[in-house]
Amino acid sequence: MKKLSGVLLIDDDDTTNFLNQRLLDRMAVTDNVRTFVNGKQAFDYLYNVSNKNYEGTGSSYFQPELIFLDINMPVMDGFEMLDLFERLDKAFREQITMVVLTTSTHPQDTANSKKYNAEYLTKPLTVEKVNMLLEKHFSSHNNKVA
Repeated sequence: MKKLSGVLLIDDDDTTNFLNQRLLDRMAVTDNVRTFVNGKQAFDYLYNVSNKNYEGTGSSYFQPELIFLDINMPVMDGFEMLDLFERLDKAFREQITMVVLTTSTHPQDTANSKKYNAEYLTKPLTVEKVNMLLEKHFSSHNNKVA
């Protein structure tokens, strides 16, 4: 089973990030998971990775293939982050599956997610939801895990 190069978890709730990281670790989806508590931190990271603006070959920087993004966060919310993400290099963005992971079921939020070509999932993240994403976007990876 081929693992993803990396996953970013962007949510202002530390417990949510912790539980999602444990789920991904248990499923052995990737060896690289980074968490951020707001969109600005995550965008700064993605900007640096997209521009290869970091030192050395350490694993602290990696190009994620999958990003889980909350909408309601301080400093910079999910949709503000997506606006900036759209400005990054197209080839870089095309290698990333963006997933809005939220408690919101508001029709405006689901419509906005479609505008950004992002998947829209409601919390909590589950094995079934991760497997659905892997099947839909990474079927060549053969990552389905129980």
